[in-house]
Amino acid sequence: MKKNFLFIIIFTIAGQIVFGQSKEEWKSKVDPVVINKIQSGPTEFMIVMKEQADLSQSNMLDTKEEKGNYVYKTLVETAKHSQASVISLLDELKLDYKQYWIANAYLVKGDLNAISQLANLPAVAQIIENASYTVPKPIVESFDEGNNNRAVEWGLTQINADKVWALGYKGQGAVVGGEDTGYDWTHPAIKKKYRGWNGTTADHNYNWHDAITTGNGGICGLNSKVPCDDQQHGTHTMGTMIGDDGAGNQIGVAPMAKWIGARNMGQGAGTLATYVDCFQ
Repeated sequence: MKKNFLFIIIFTIAGQIVFGQSKEEWKSKVDPVVINKIQSGPTEFMIVMKEQADLSQSNMLDTKEEKGNYVYKTLVETAKHSQASVISLLDELKLDYKQYWIANAYLVKGDLNAISQLANLPAVAQIIENASYTVPKPIVESFDEGNNNRAVEWGLTQINADKVWALGYKGQGAVVGGEDTGYDWTHPAIKKKYRGWNGTTADHNYNWHDAITTGNGGICGLNSKVPCDDQQHGTHTMGTMIGDDGAGNQIGVAPMAKWIGARNMGQGAGTLATYVDCFQ
């Protein structure tokens, strides 16, 4: 009788320990920043799935088109077959969410109860903060007015871009993709290089994307259908990449390349989700 009683006690204590561990195990998957934020009410967070696409086979393909198709299909298929349990729970909890196949992740807004249930799913690797990012303000420095109109900008000569041009390589045939505060596509230094401009009309389909759909979109508004820059940082960086003012002042590294763009920051501020959205 004493042996049986002792066994019951040991079994009960062991069960409580195991149950206690499993009950809190979900927290090991959750960014402490998210848990702190959630104390004040529902918050946005990113769910990262455990299964990630294996893209190594793309190295065996010959052309850029073949590689691109393989990568796209593999990413989409991986997301599709690995996300079923998460989608089911998100729908059951009636939460708003956005899927990202490019990273096999989700943007979700929910409370602590939702986070604990989602983190308990075996398919979920981690839950992280939808961190915010702000573009640094420019540093204003004095400059020599006499050298304001250089034929080739100082930065380009420092990286020997002009020597590469002399070999015949100026970015011809390449398309540069940028994501930033947006782009003033009509700026004379980059307009002619925009892939959506044929010299007469503009086509922004598959040439521009705006990930700023909430909050204050500044002068561009929200989900702008045309390239727009409400902070000018993006226009500046695109000029550095492909810009040419047409008046002999070379400002871009690849002046014969084309460009496409996306806006991941509204008024200079973006989030992890807006960055991922633009990559996708």
